[in-house]
Amino acid sequence: MKDENNLKHIQDAINKLPEDFNILEEQIDIELQMAYFDMARKQRNEKPDESLLPQASKDLYDPAISLEDKKKLLVQLAGLDNVEAFRTIEAFQKQASDEIKSWSVLALQESRMVIQSSLLGEQQVFISTGLGGKGQNIRYFAALLHETPVAAFNETQQKLVESEFQFFLKESEGELEEINFQGPIATAIFLFPLKQNLHTTFKSFIDECNQYGNFLSENVIITNVKKLSIEEIQEFINKNNNDRE
Repeated sequence: MKDENNLKHIQDAINKLPEDFNILEEQIDIELQMAYFDMARKQRNEKPDESLLPQASKDLYDPAISLEDKKKLLVQLAGLDNVEAFRTIEAFQKQASDEIKSWSVLALQESRMVIQSSLLGEQQVFISTGLGGKGQNIRYFAALLHETPVAAFNETQQKLVESEFQFFLKESEGELEEINFQGPIATAIFLFPLKQNLHTTFKSFIDECNQYGNFLSENVIITNVKKLSIEEIQEFINKNNNDRE
């Protein structure tokens, strides 16, 4: 019941989103995103200072400037309602090293939102997840389980799961990007519209597959935070089973 209530609250919040919203396409670690938005929130309490723009273009490329100071500078630039600030971040992001690449992507997205909000006269909605997205679709990772824990998906079952999954996703304007089978576990990466009902689609998909032998478990692991390893999936299954005992 608690899980159902949580899902209802999430769905209610999604239903209240405006028709136009922005989804971060890149796959960026959630903890890094939280660190960025925490710094941005603290910076926004201060008045934006456009005088930093001329020096910013130099400091971002200066090897003598620390990584932390460059992160702060990117956050400051992102808060400016200024096209020059956006272009400065954009140019830096294209050649940024791996250690600051994701941070610069977040800064560029925020800068874009700030400018759009100013031009359109309304607050823009920005949605980010660990696995990113495409257009107005969120990217998810799913682990599908064989009904018999020690049984591997056979070739016929694998083909059925993949074809039916593709069909139901397409019906909902989603897209299957990747699916793999390893013993009794099938893992998938897929895109799904944020405002569509994911739970209903999965139930229909599983019900359809199970018309051919009841081999697919109704228990599914779905996350938009990160891709899970087989070991992490098995650990989750074991913990869930222990909690039920």
